[in-house]
Amino acid sequence: MKKLTISTLTLLLFINLIFINNLMAQFPSHVKEIKLQANKTVSARGNLSQGTAMPDLSWAWSSSIACFPGTQQKKFNGKHVFFHVNLAPHSIINIKLIPKDKSKNMSLYGYQIGQGKTYMVPNLSSCVSCEADHKWDYPKRGKTQDHTRSISFNAIKNPYTVVIGVAGADGLSSGDFDIQVFWKTSETVKGEQLPVKMYTAKAEKGKTKAYKGNLANGTKIQDLSWAWSSSVACFPGTQVKKFNGNHILYITEIPKYSIMEIELIPTNKSANMSLYAYSIGTNSTAYVPDLSSCVSCEADHKWDYPKRGKTQDHTRKVKLNAINNPYKVVIGVTGADGLDKGEFIIRIKLESR
Repeated sequence: MKKLTISTLTLLLFINLIFINNLMAQFPSHVKEIKLQANKTVSARGNLSQGTAMPDLSWAWSSSIACFPGTQQKKFNGKHVFFHVNLAPHSIINIKLIPKDKSKNMSLYGYQIGQGKTYMVPNLSSCVSCEADHKWDYPKRGKTQDHTRSISFNAIKNPYTVVIGVAGADGLSSGDFDIQVFWKTSETVKGEQLPVKMYTAKAEKGKTKAYKGNLANGTKIQDLSWAWSSSVACFPGTQVKKFNGNHILYITEIPKYSIMEIELIPTNKSANMSLYAYSIGTNSTAYVPDLSSCVSCEADHKWDYPKRGKTQDHTRKVKLNAINNPYKVVIGVTGADGLDKGEFIIRIKLESR
């Protein structure tokens, strides 16, 4: 029998220690856990004075996190207070920040990581998704804003950990607040999800690239609820029939300071197809149906009613843009009303802003 050397024993002990540490990974004591209750709102209280300053906020606008842009860092340069929750599959959480003093300008953000992970900002290199809400610089048409802030996250097939951050704006370092978290669960059991076919589609600035495809090579997406979650907002649930056929995905990238125009052209003009595209961090692998959030998502489908001054043919078009960061772009072609076959061409036009 071969004897183990001292160096081998030391290596095995080191590996075991790493394994044990990973199993026992915990958040720092200042990151408070909020225990959720199904289909109910739970609350937690805090004060910015209990938090710490964060001089380096550059993690927030890195392309692999894309939480808020560097132009908004003054909305997050006060003290930060943290909470964490566990998000089960097939559920959504809505998070609301309510400052006790309405004159206190506070901001809210959160990021989604694998269950059991304890990654904390500013030492966060990437995440599944990140959302933020802060005081607007300008009014938004048809919308109003008060002193509260709100974000949401959803999980489809996998569980996640969500870290919630409350930050003072303009250097604010004190102020009481409440965090309210509503956890909405779904027990709906979907059919088995087959892998969605994905292709690489290169885009080149100043040119239009064309790619041929056929829905017959795709597969149906059983759960489309990702599309109408507030953190994706691609198309509403009322339009689900426009996207319930086979899906095929094309993966490309948009560099910073660019505009990407995507056009879907069915070969058969009578074939009713739909188009969607979303942008995510360059290192992200958030592909539908396991998409909890994205930087932006656009969709085009056959109209239910004519639009004044506009006409529509069998083609579909969407547009995405990038300003300070490059992004990965996922393009989805799908059949409407269960359509599962039909040839098409995808055209990708990339231009500078």
